Amino acid sequence: MSAARRPSSTGLRQFLDLQQQYDWMEGKTTLRDTDKRAESLELRFKYVPRFEKLLLRPQAPEVLEILQRYGRECIPIPRRTERHFWSVSCLPSTAGKALVRVNASWMELFSLYADGEGISALFVVHLSDFTTDHSLDHDQVDVGLLERSVVTPEDVGYFFPRGEDIFGIKVRGASSIAKFLAARPALRAIRAFNLTHMNRGRNAYQASHCYSLADHMLNDEEH
Repeated sequence: MSAARRPSSTGLRQFLDLQQQYDWMEGKTTLRDTDKRAESLELRFKYVPRFEKLLLRPQAPEVLEILQRYGRECIPIPRRTERHFWSVSCLPSTAGKALVRVNASWMELFSLYADGEGISALFVVHLSDFTTDHSLDHDQVDVGLLERSVVTPEDVGYFFPRGEDIFGIKVRGASSIAKFLAARPALRAIRAFNLTHMNRGRNAYQASHCYSLADHMLNDEEH
Protein backbone atom coordinates (compact mmCIF):
# COMPACT_ATOMS: atom_id res chain seq x y z
CA MET A 1 0.00 0.00 0.00
CA SER A 2 1.41 3.37 -1.00
CA ALA A 3 1.97 5.71 1.91
CA ALA A 4 1.24 8.68 -0.37
CA ARG A 5 -2.40 7.61 -0.74
CA ARG A 6 -3.10 7.64 2.99
CA PRO A 7 -6.45 5.86 2.60
CA SER A 8 -7.17 6.05 6.33
CA SER A 9 -6.90 9.86 6.42
CA THR A 10 -10.06 11.83 7.00
CA GLY A 11 -11.02 15.44 6.40
CA LEU A 12 -8.37 17.75 5.02
CA ARG A 13 -5.62 15.32 5.97
CA GLN A 14 -6.33 13.67 2.62
CA PHE A 15 -4.79 16.75 0.99
CA LEU A 16 -2.78 18.63 3.64
CA ASP A 17 -0.70 17.35 6.51
CA LEU A 18 -1.07 18.96 9.93
CA GLN A 19 1.98 21.16 9.49
CA GLN A 20 0.62 22.58 6.24
CA GLN A 21 -2.70 23.27 7.91
CA TYR A 22 -1.02 24.96 10.86
CA ASP A 23 1.20 27.10 8.64
CA TRP A 24 -1.84 28.22 6.60
CA MET A 25 -3.78 29.03 9.77
CA GLU A 26 -0.87 31.17 10.96
CA GLY A 27 -0.51 32.91 7.60
CA LYS A 28 2.94 31.44 7.01
CA THR A 29 2.21 29.73 3.70
CA THR A 30 0.03 29.90 0.61
CA LEU A 31 -1.52 26.56 -0.24
CA ARG A 32 -1.50 25.25 -3.78
CA ASP A 33 -5.02 24.54 -4.97
CA THR A 34 -6.24 22.79 -8.11
CA ASP A 35 -7.56 24.59 -11.18
CA LYS A 36 -10.32 22.04 -11.65
CA ARG A 37 -13.69 22.00 -9.95
CA ALA A 38 -15.91 18.95 -9.54
CA GLU A 39 -19.33 20.15 -10.58
CA SER A 40 -22.91 18.91 -10.57
CA LEU A 41 -24.81 20.60 -13.39
CA GLU A 42 -28.10 19.51 -11.85
CA LEU A 43 -27.22 21.29 -8.63
CA ARG A 44 -25.94 24.35 -10.47
CA PHE A 45 -29.22 24.81 -12.32
CA LYS A 46 -31.30 24.09 -9.22
CA TYR A 47 -30.17 27.23 -7.39
CA VAL A 48 -29.90 29.66 -10.31
CA PRO A 49 -33.37 31.13 -9.55
CA ARG A 50 -32.35 31.87 -5.94
CA PHE A 51 -29.11 33.43 -7.10
CA GLU A 52 -30.95 35.64 -9.59
CA LYS A 53 -33.33 36.66 -6.80
CA LEU A 54 -30.35 37.60 -4.62
CA LEU A 55 -28.91 39.74 -7.42
CA LEU A 56 -32.04 41.88 -7.36
CA ARG A 57 -31.40 42.90 -3.75
CA PRO A 58 -29.55 46.15 -2.99
CA GLN A 59 -27.06 44.24 -0.83
CA ALA A 60 -25.92 41.96 -3.68
CA PRO A 61 -22.68 43.81 -4.64
CA GLU A 62 -21.46 43.88 -1.04
CA VAL A 63 -22.46 40.25 -0.49
CA LEU A 64 -20.48 39.07 -3.52
CA GLU A 65 -17.44 41.19 -2.62
CA ILE A 66 -17.31 39.90 0.96
CA LEU A 67 -17.91 36.31 -0.15
CA GLN A 68 -15.01 36.51 -2.57
CA ARG A 69 -12.74 37.70 0.22
CA TYR A 70 -14.00 34.99 2.56
CA GLY A 71 -13.41 32.27 -0.05
CA ARG A 72 -9.91 33.54 -0.77
CA GLU A 73 -8.80 34.07 2.83
CA CYS A 74 -10.77 31.70 5.04
CA ILE A 75 -11.14 28.35 3.26
CA PRO A 76 -8.08 26.16 2.60
CA ILE A 77 -7.76 24.82 -0.97
CA PRO A 78 -11.38 25.85 -1.70
CA ARG A 79 -11.53 24.43 -5.23
CA ARG A 80 -10.31 21.00 -4.22
CA THR A 81 -12.68 20.85 -1.25
CA GLU A 82 -15.72 22.55 -2.81
CA ARG A 83 -19.10 21.11 -1.84
CA HIS A 84 -17.68 17.93 -0.27
CA PHE A 85 -15.94 19.74 2.62
CA TRP A 86 -17.63 23.16 2.52
CA SER A 87 -20.62 24.67 0.77
CA VAL A 88 -22.36 27.99 0.33
CA SER A 89 -26.13 28.33 0.22
CA CYS A 90 -28.13 31.14 -1.32
CA LEU A 91 -31.20 32.52 0.50
CA PRO A 92 -31.34 29.38 2.69
CA SER A 93 -34.75 28.41 4.00
CA THR A 94 -33.46 27.77 7.51
CA ALA A 95 -34.28 30.14 10.36
CA GLY A 96 -32.70 33.57 10.39
CA LYS A 97 -33.35 34.68 6.81
CA ALA A 98 -29.69 34.79 5.82
CA LEU A 99 -28.79 36.00 2.35
CA VAL A 100 -25.94 33.49 2.13
CA ARG A 101 -24.43 30.92 4.46
CA VAL A 102 -21.18 28.93 4.40
CA ASN A 103 -21.17 25.52 6.10
CA ALA A 104 -18.76 22.66 6.78
CA SER A 105 -19.52 19.26 8.28
CA TRP A 106 -22.66 19.94 10.38
CA MET A 107 -21.63 23.47 11.34
CA GLU A 108 -22.52 26.95 10.17
CA LEU A 109 -19.29 28.88 9.62
CA PHE A 110 -20.33 32.25 8.24
CA SER A 111 -23.54 34.03 7.24
CA LEU A 112 -24.46 37.36 5.71
CA TYR A 113 -27.75 39.13 6.38
CA ALA A 114 -29.58 42.19 5.09
CA ASP A 115 -29.21 45.15 7.45
CA GLY A 116 -31.28 47.91 5.94
CA GLU A 117 -29.70 48.62 2.57
CA GLY A 118 -26.41 47.18 3.84
CA ILE A 119 -25.27 43.88 5.35
CA SER A 120 -24.27 42.29 8.63
CA ALA A 121 -22.27 39.12 9.24
CA LEU A 122 -22.22 36.25 11.68
CA PHE A 123 -18.90 34.51 12.27
CA VAL A 124 -18.82 31.28 14.28
CA VAL A 125 -15.43 30.64 15.88
CA HIS A 126 -13.80 29.02 18.90
CA LEU A 127 -14.50 30.90 22.14
CA SER A 128 -10.97 30.17 23.35
CA ASP A 129 -9.56 32.32 20.54
CA PHE A 130 -11.38 35.35 21.90
CA THR A 131 -10.85 35.09 25.65
CA THR A 132 -7.98 36.88 27.36
CA ASP A 133 -6.67 33.64 28.86
CA HIS A 134 -7.74 31.30 26.02
CA SER A 135 -10.18 29.61 28.39
CA LEU A 136 -13.87 28.81 27.91
CA ASP A 137 -14.87 31.35 30.55
CA HIS A 138 -17.61 33.61 29.20
CA ASP A 139 -16.45 36.38 31.52
CA GLN A 140 -13.00 36.47 29.90
CA VAL A 141 -14.11 37.56 26.42
CA ASP A 142 -11.52 39.99 25.04
CA VAL A 143 -13.91 42.81 24.18
CA GLY A 144 -11.01 45.10 23.33
CA LEU A 145 -9.78 42.69 20.68
CA LEU A 146 -13.23 42.51 19.12
CA GLU A 147 -13.63 46.27 19.08
CA ARG A 148 -10.19 46.82 17.53
CA SER A 149 -11.09 44.44 14.74
CA VAL A 150 -13.93 46.61 13.38
CA VAL A 151 -14.37 50.22 12.30
CA THR A 152 -16.31 51.37 15.37
CA PRO A 153 -17.09 49.47 18.61
CA GLU A 154 -20.81 49.69 17.90
CA ASP A 155 -20.31 47.47 14.83
CA VAL A 156 -19.53 44.31 16.81
CA GLY A 157 -21.48 42.12 19.21
CA TYR A 158 -21.28 38.54 20.41
CA PHE A 159 -23.22 35.66 21.92
CA PHE A 160 -22.62 32.13 23.15
CA PRO A 161 -24.23 29.41 21.02
CA ARG A 162 -24.73 25.92 22.37
CA GLY A 163 -21.69 23.70 22.36
CA GLU A 164 -18.27 23.68 23.93
CA ASP A 165 -15.77 26.25 22.70
CA ILE A 166 -18.26 27.94 20.35
CA PHE A 167 -18.53 31.70 20.00
CA GLY A 168 -20.76 33.80 17.76
CA ILE A 169 -19.57 37.21 16.56
CA LYS A 170 -21.92 39.65 14.83
CA VAL A 171 -20.38 42.39 12.70
CA ARG A 172 -22.40 45.18 11.12
CA GLY A 173 -21.51 46.95 7.87
CA ALA A 174 -19.39 45.96 4.89
CA SER A 175 -16.45 48.12 6.00
CA SER A 176 -16.30 46.53 9.45
CA ILE A 177 -16.77 43.03 8.01
CA ALA A 178 -13.84 43.64 5.65
CA LYS A 179 -11.70 44.99 8.50
CA PHE A 180 -12.57 41.98 10.66
CA LEU A 181 -11.50 39.62 7.88
CA ALA A 182 -8.23 41.51 7.55
CA ALA A 183 -7.44 41.63 11.27
CA ARG A 184 -4.76 39.03 11.92
CA PRO A 185 -6.14 37.58 15.20
CA ALA A 186 -9.65 37.40 13.76
CA LEU A 187 -8.52 35.79 10.53
CA ARG A 188 -6.45 33.22 12.42
CA ALA A 189 -9.48 32.38 14.58
CA ILE A 190 -11.74 32.01 11.54
CA ARG A 191 -9.22 29.73 9.85
CA ALA A 192 -8.78 27.65 13.02
CA PHE A 193 -12.51 27.05 13.37
CA ASN A 194 -12.93 26.25 9.68
CA LEU A 195 -10.08 23.74 9.83
CA THR A 196 -11.68 22.07 12.85
CA HIS A 197 -14.93 21.43 11.05
CA MET A 198 -13.58 20.67 7.60
CA ASN A 199 -11.42 18.02 9.27
CA ARG A 200 -14.50 16.34 10.72
CA GLY A 201 -15.32 14.83 7.37
CA ARG A 202 -17.80 15.25 4.58
CA ASN A 203 -20.04 18.27 4.48
CA ALA A 204 -23.66 17.55 5.43
CA TYR A 205 -24.96 20.46 3.32
CA GLN A 206 -23.73 19.37 -0.09
CA ALA A 207 -27.24 19.34 -1.55
CA SER A 208 -27.70 23.08 -0.86
CA HIS A 209 -24.47 24.21 -2.52
CA CYS A 210 -25.00 27.17 -4.86
CA TYR A 211 -22.41 27.04 -7.62
CA SER A 212 -23.28 30.54 -8.81
CA LEU A 213 -22.23 31.95 -5.44
CA ALA A 214 -19.20 29.69 -5.35
CA ASP A 215 -18.13 31.11 -8.72
CA HIS A 216 -17.70 34.48 -7.03
CA MET A 217 -16.00 32.98 -3.99
CA LEU A 218 -13.49 31.25 -6.24
CA ASN A 219 -13.16 34.14 -8.70
CA ASP A 220 -14.48 31.87 -11.43
CA GLU A 221 -17.26 34.05 -12.79
CA GLU A 222 -17.17 32.95 -16.42
CA HIS A 223 -19.92 30.40 -15.74
